Amino acid sequence: MKHIAAKSQLSLMCLIAAAFCPNLSAAAQPEIKIEPSANSVGRYQKLEMLIDLDTQYANPFDPDEVDLTINMTTPSGKKLTLPAFFAQDFERRKLNGSRNRANWYYPTNTGVWKARFAPMQTGLYSVKAILKDKNGTAQTAPVKFQCTASNSKGFLRAGKKDPRFFEFTEGDPFFAIGQNLAFIGEGQYVNLTKAEQIFATLAANGANFLRIWTCCQDWALAIEARKSAWGRSWSRNRPIVPIPGSENQPEPPKCVKIEGSNASLAVSPSHPVALRPNTRYITTGRFTADGPTALKVQLSVALEIPAFDTAPKGQWKQFRHEFVTGANTMWLGRMTLSLLGSGAVWLDDLSLKDAATGAELLVEAEVNRKTRGSYNQIDCFMLDELIDAAENNGIYLMLCLITRDLYMSSLSKPDSSEYQQATEDAKKFVRYAVARWGYSTSVASWEYFNEMDPVKPTDKFYSELGAYLEQIDIYRHLRTTSTWHPSARDCRHPKIDIGQLHHYMRLDTKENFKDEVAVLLEKTKFLRQNSPAKPVLVGEFGLATPKWGIANQMKQDTQGVHFHNSLWASAFAGNSGTAMFWWWDQLDRQDAYHHYTPLAAFLKDASFAGMTELKAAATGEKLNILGYQGPSRAYLWLSDPRANWWNLVMEKQQPAEIKNTTIQIQNLTPGRYSVQWWDTQNGKVTKTSEISLTQGPLSILVAPFTRDIACKITKAQRF
Repeated sequence: MKHIAAKSQLSLMCLIAAAFCPNLSAAAQPEIKIEPSANSVGRYQKLEMLIDLDTQYANPFDPDEVDLTINMTTPSGKKLTLPAFFAQDFERRKLNGSRNRANWYYPTNTGVWKARFAPMQTGLYSVKAILKDKNGTAQTAPVKFQCTASNSKGFLRAGKKDPRFFEFTEGDPFFAIGQNLAFIGEGQYVNLTKAEQIFATLAANGANFLRIWTCCQDWALAIEARKSAWGRSWSRNRPIVPIPGSENQPEPPKCVKIEGSNASLAVSPSHPVALRPNTRYITTGRFTADGPTALKVQLSVALEIPAFDTAPKGQWKQFRHEFVTGANTMWLGRMTLSLLGSGAVWLDDLSLKDAATGAELLVEAEVNRKTRGSYNQIDCFMLDELIDAAENNGIYLMLCLITRDLYMSSLSKPDSSEYQQATEDAKKFVRYAVARWGYSTSVASWEYFNEMDPVKPTDKFYSELGAYLEQIDIYRHLRTTSTWHPSARDCRHPKIDIGQLHHYMRLDTKENFKDEVAVLLEKTKFLRQNSPAKPVLVGEFGLATPKWGIANQMKQDTQGVHFHNSLWASAFAGNSGTAMFWWWDQLDRQDAYHHYTPLAAFLKDASFAGMTELKAAATGEKLNILGYQGPSRAYLWLSDPRANWWNLVMEKQQPAEIKNTTIQIQNLTPGRYSVQWWDTQNGKVTKTSEISLTQGPLSILVAPFTRDIACKITKAQRF
């Protein structure tokens, strides 16, 4: 929903591996070794392989510079190719600090090469790594590992017999029950520790699906987005300027400018910078000034650092200072750059490194790193942790990958070089995603964008990106995207596997906002008309103000009436999962997770695959009757139209009990049927009966209920 803005620079790796440069000798092939983490792994489970290279690269994220792949021979003799990836490893500690210091992330190296693989066939595999760069090709000797049987159901896909619904590789059905949990980061309502707690709570209440953003820019999880120590994306008057003398270049290199009398500038990365106790650090940089102005670097964790006098005007001066942290130091804390005197200073290459490992701690201070094509490594590590938590809790993730505002302006003219460059950059990004996270069965789907402009001519982009994924994603993860207004064109696109739309019931607009059931029926109808043979999801939903903020009325709905009704209505209206609520922080404050439990209990042994829309009518009362039926079974949800959220919450109207009402269901085969009536508030069966059908519709007396009730009808035996 929210609208999330970029230029060309140098490489991220100038900081996380400052020694990296493309200086490989053409006279010798590089040495390359591969080492699996185990000799045996379960089917669909992760095997990690460490790849040892003796070569360093300016941008190891760019496959045009370094293409490292894993070639495998499966037990059946099939050949597979999987991209490898470059990663920086981190140590994580969970602390009891404030929200923005609840997690301590510390780099343990300057970067390593890895591959991750989930075998899909039992037996013996043979694996080797192949490196291609400007100096030629090198490869490892093959290594072998064994894949054994496991209890995993495999990856999610569209059903083979009924592609409207999800199923696992092994054929088990899956219905998505969940919500959004989009903004995860230090300083957010949900940090990584809180997210892990929510995962566990959702699982305990029967939920199994989350939509996660990795595309937030600099306020939360953002794999490919600018995160800067010199201000946030919404900041004005950011201090980044061209390096003096380069202003007339087409793409001038940048630096930081501090100007004024005794002016100062805070160094403020989006991630709090972790330090180790009793550890030696080196801070370096260079600066030039327009006069005799000295530069003062102040660190709250270090002893007094002497001021650095400027070099003669027009020249650059290097500075360096070493310090050792105290026994209890865990954070960098305040770092300030100040002028002693008046004038202007231009600062470049600010760095803070662990003296022993060379790991860079001020990655975000580099102003010339690429935005598209560089991947924030702390955020990548956080996603590793989130996927581990998802696997541990049986949660499946729809990962919203690409930071829209880095690409949207480039996707206006399909025949332009700008459009093609955006497509190529997106391919590199999804390649990295496949290499690092594609192994996980908990990755349900890749979502390209959050709310792309539906007017943009994106068909070519999705076609090329989709075809590329079909080449490199051996697991065939589902693909989807979203727009800020429903897009029939995207729902129908042959390279989009999940039809999706977003909708908010907004008060004080012309849209229907009082009846959540009617709204979801309308939105599902649109999805099914344009995605008749695909899974479909309402990817964002909830109550909002006309300007898309959280509605105060949602806060007044302390019982979660609209949440409850929307879960059940979306489940029985034709979707492949529940409507995915956006306001995750409000749901958490209200501890609304218990609303998932009854629906999950009802659906535990039910599958809608192969069924058709329910053909039923009520006598005696006007009811919403939603559901599915087959020749010998039916699943249905009945609700009183008067029990919508507006009437119950805003008008304080409590509808009377529904009783003495009969429903008739068409097209069931003759026989004896078991009828179960379910309380939708606690997920328990309240009444069971048997009834015989000889011909015509099946007529059933509805169990008395208030607000809503659910029913399972299954054929017990042939008549």
